[in-house]
Amino acid sequence: METRTIGTSDLEVSVVSLGSWLTYSGGIERDQTVACTRAAFDAGITFFDTANVYGRGAAETAWGEILKEYDRDSYVLATKVFFPMSDTDRGLSAAQIAKQVDASLERLQTDHIDLYQCHRYDSTVPLEETLEALGEVVRSGKARYLGFSEWTPEQIEAALEVGPSVGFPGFVSSQPQYSLLWRAPEEEVFPLTLAHDISHVVWSPLAEGVLSGKYKPGEAPAAGTRAASPEMSTFIKDRLDDATLEAVQRLVPIAEGAGLSMPQLALAWVLRRGELASAIIGASRPEQVHQNAEAAGVSLDDDVLAAIDEALGDVPVTGTQLAPGASAGILRR
Repeated sequence: METRTIGTSDLEVSVVSLGSWLTYSGGIERDQTVACTRAAFDAGITFFDTANVYGRGAAETAWGEILKEYDRDSYVLATKVFFPMSDTDRGLSAAQIAKQVDASLERLQTDHIDLYQCHRYDSTVPLEETLEALGEVVRSGKARYLGFSEWTPEQIEAALEVGPSVGFPGFVSSQPQYSLLWRAPEEEVFPLTLAHDISHVVWSPLAEGVLSGKYKPGEAPAAGTRAASPEMSTFIKDRLDDATLEAVQRLVPIAEGAGLSMPQLALAWVLRRGELASAIIGASRPEQVHQNAEAAGVSLDDDVLAAIDEALGDVPVTGTQLAPGASAGILRR
């Protein structure tokens, strides 16, 4: 398994990481969560990403119980804060950050979080207050490093400007959505963060499974897939239009010609970017974990890259937009 370092930190992580958004927050049974987590270690995955809001603590609790079986130094653990945990608990105020980091630590059964991330930007709280509180989390030893998810270029620049005045130790990571079908970060976010040594840990590199090629235009999703699951299909429905699915099917012969599965092609395409430290996968079966992990170290030649762009045509989103459902009031990864 190839590894990369996150930003200016000393966190060395596997380039393929395991996430727990929909699956381990209640989308699949507990025994599957255990099996996929163990498969991740077997495949060389050492980076695990979750959030307090996934299942309102359920995902953190599951991994707290499972990961305690492993040496704490053998993996890197990331979680996030922002979205509602109750009718009154939400956001990035100093009080909420202090409360939620302690709750996450208790559920995760650990004394520190390696990467603590702002799940979104909180426009209702002064940025200085948020950054000062995050700095205190690091100074107290509760988290080693800090990151953010889906911040706009303007929000990132504001943090870079304000941070030094409140003793903020700085961000080492950004977590945007990025895939063959969603390329918006390339335009502004990637260049900005690269200039400040902030790495990316991207989510949905397989577009919630659409890039696996298993969804066919004009056909209902098969039983057992994410799109067929009431618990996990809320957002993927936006991707199941015929134009997108037809474009994805044009990638199938390209993957076969390169000797890759569709998920491996999609992951290798994402990981070709040096700005990325890791790509987060979701998996409901151990074999998915192993297959996706094999994308690490795969290099796509120029002919394959050109064929991909030709096959997709104008389907990928390339403008500087928020990811679908990524506004502050809607839960995304």
